Amino acid sequence: MQPPRRSRRPAGSARYHVAVNFTLASRRNVRTWLGQWRELLRFSAVVATRLFSRETFRGAAFEVVQKQIYFTAWEILPGFALFVAVLSIVVIAIVGDTAHAFNLYGYALEVVLRLVVLEVLPLLTALFVALRTGAAMNTEVALMQIHNEIEAFEMIGVDPVRYELVPRVIGGTVAVLALTAVAIVIALPLSHLLIVDLRPWSLPPGEFTRAVGKVFDPLALAVLWLKTLAFGFAVTLIPIAHGLAAPKRLAYAPVAVLRGMVHLFFAVMLIEVGALAVTYVL
Repeated sequence: MQPPRRSRRPAGSARYHVAVNFTLASRRNVRTWLGQWRELLRFSAVVATRLFSRETFRGAAFEVVQKQIYFTAWEILPGFALFVAVLSIVVIAIVGDTAHAFNLYGYALEVVLRLVVLEVLPLLTALFVALRTGAAMNTEVALMQIHNEIEAFEMIGVDPVRYELVPRVIGGTVAVLALTAVAIVIALPLSHLLIVDLRPWSLPPGEFTRAVGKVFDPLALAVLWLKTLAFGFAVTLIPIAHGLAAPKRLAYAPVAVLRGMVHLFFAVMLIEVGALAVTYVL
């Protein structure tokens, strides 16, 4: 009795099927990714329609706004201020010493203001709030969705977007704006102290005022605060949207948080790159 013959599949056929499967998986991933961003834009539009409602700034909704500002900004203010001060001192000292080594100390102050105050501190503030508060919002909303709390609000006639979600967006955005302002207020005196006052090769009198006036022109200020406002919306809207999109199974809560943080990081970097392009390229 002859043994059964083994069917031989050409090697090229196997590679073809692998390529096809990879292409189909890539297309599904792209469609899923685009669908998530489409849902995020839809949710942003819903939030925008309720953002300036009077009901948002009264009663229980306003209490949520106050609590969000307290936990996101006020509670962490001492530690955040210390972190900003230490980081600013280190970066300013490095920039000053490097500029002096290359006989470019006259440009050190302007470089510090552009690098630290306009770019680094707003970005780090957004990332700081995203890691501390954005992940918590994502988890909280995902658990509310999994435990049907969102539907429970709707069943008793309460709009969960207006009374639970929009106040979190407002509170988180105000916190990002406030912490960025605090960081700038800390960094400016330290820049004057380390670049002008404590250096034996200090700059001429009035150089600090001239540099501040040159760097903080109307365009730079507008881009700075619009960028910070966009950071604030990103670190609140994206986590909440991903929490709402979580499947109603407890095991999917960590997945929703992970996806929300990845998309949040991508959005923050995209905002930063766009701001840099407007300020220095256009």
